[in-house]
Amino acid sequence: MDVTELEYVGFGPRLWASIIDTVLLTILLIAILLVWYGADSLASGLELTGWTNIFFSYVLPALIILAFWLLKGATPGKMAIGAKIVDANTGLPPTTKQHIIRYIAYYISLIPLCLGFFWVLFDKRKQGWHDKLAGTVVVRLKHRGTEPVVFPNQS
Repeated sequence: MDVTELEYVGFGPRLWASIIDTVLLTILLIAILLVWYGADSLASGLELTGWTNIFFSYVLPALIILAFWLLKGATPGKMAIGAKIVDANTGLPPTTKQHIIRYIAYYISLIPLCLGFFWVLFDKRKQGWHDKLAGTVVVRLKHRGTEPVVFPNQS
């Protein structure tokens, strides 16, 4: 795909993609919990504690999101808006290491009142802190973007 056909994806579409992902991930996790514990346990106010809480709240969601990034280059929400995560320098798919750094960096982006996510509003390449730390950008086919997509190391 020619880079002149691409645009960086801004804050609004990425927020929408995040909402889609949150809803889908919640539905999936509830379905898994229903199978694992049964409807009666969930209906009676099942509390997840200890390692079970860590697994269902952090580990499983991370594995699901990383699997989508590695296999599809995007989560379902990003796919719904036609976006893809790519290496910021080459435009190629990011490495596994970049994906892991990007995911961990989500927490860094959250810490100061979500400033790392809002950074997308001000950045020329629409990168959040998690993108900058991982060396990634989010792009899609051009709709109305004004800034051309530039991959410095693209041959």
